[in-house]
Amino acid sequence: MTSHTPRRIASLQPSVTVILEAVGELDRVVACTRYCADVVPAVRDSSRLILADSWTANAEQIISSEPDLVIASVPYQEKAVSEILKSGARFLGFAPKTLADLYSDIAAIAGIVGASERGEQVILSMQQKIEAFRQRTAEILRPRVFCEEWGKPVICSQAWVAELVEAAGGRFVGSPGRQIDPKEMLEADPEVIIAAWCGAGDRVPLEKIVADRGWQPTSAAKGGRIFCIRDEFLNTPAPTLLQGLEALAFAIHPEMFPRPKGIRSITEVRSSTVAKSVV
Repeated sequence: MTSHTPRRIASLQPSVTVILEAVGELDRVVACTRYCADVVPAVRDSSRLILADSWTANAEQIISSEPDLVIASVPYQEKAVSEILKSGARFLGFAPKTLADLYSDIAAIAGIVGASERGEQVILSMQQKIEAFRQRTAEILRPRVFCEEWGKPVICSQAWVAELVEAAGGRFVGSPGRQIDPKEMLEADPEVIIAAWCGAGDRVPLEKIVADRGWQPTSAAKGGRIFCIRDEFLNTPAPTLLQGLEALAFAIHPEMFPRPKGIRSITEVRSSTVAKSVV
């Protein structure tokens, strides 16, 4: 019987590459982005072409990798989608918003590469871990938590992050995925502020954004509870989010959860300057 599963996949977002690794089918990836290599070290070898992602995709690059399937995910840019289509390759695109969407995406990717059973195992493992955090924090006080995925303009983190904040024992403030005026956060007075900027890794300038936005009066600033969580832990809709959940849990309830890797914090804020940061 001839297999109809794709053998040569071009992955245009880290989330896709993470999912293919999780279901044990990373060998099918013949091309990916430099961001994929940052998140999945196993693809850092010379045999794989490095392509532009689904925000800046280039048809000639895609064609050069000779894929039998291109898989992309949010964020998209209209011109980039046109380039993907112009390449002539089969195209599978995802745009998850919630954890339920993510589980469906994992099932779809696993199914198309013939790894449905492994895909279900990955989904179940994620669900069980998230539920364990949710149960552990079910009866405790929930501080107000603001999370942003971009700083200029200020954009709230996605709905899946809001779900993780709730599972970690917090109360998400703001509208997921929407732009907000920094003054709104002064009124909302979050007790925990978390920045995870797309493409910034753990390099968000916490000191500068507090000073520039006048956020010193917030409860988060007064309490020294302003954090940077690595971009891929919260902005990559894939099993990587479990690392984001651990980081969120520590940021929201440090008395209950240990400090994981990938989180940096301001410990003290004085007027317009920041006294100290801790990695």
